[in-house]
Amino acid sequence: VQLQASGGGLVQAGGSLTLSCTASDRTFSNYAVGWFRQTPGKEREFVAARRWNGARIVYEDSVKGRFTISVDRATNAVSLQMNSLKPEDTAVYFCAARSRGWTVAFRRPQEYDYWGQGTQVTVSS
Repeated sequence: VQLQASGGGLVQAGGSLTLSCTASDRTFSNYAVGWFRQTPGKEREFVAARRWNGARIVYEDSVKGRFTISVDRATNAVSLQMNSLKPEDTAVYFCAARSRGWTVAFRRPQEYDYWGQGTQVTVSS
């Protein structure tokens, strides 16, 4: 499975961006899907995750109320709507998918089987 992430860019603090992730050759049905981010010299950090069917949706505390993870079943896409962006949100963002479904260890990058290539988000102050 190849994941393709898009939608990153440069935005001023307080602005918005929407990231999107699609799978090349299968659906996300029954998967767990998520978004992580990484800055130079730091480990990959959990941002948000959900079951494809929406029964479980979780966010990192620092993005609660500002970011929304959603799915589009028609296009087999996972999106991350990011509002009220802050300079500390600057990072490379990665989408991820877990074929075995939801896990209580949803924060751990090691739990995910497939990854997108990363898309840069830069928030200027």
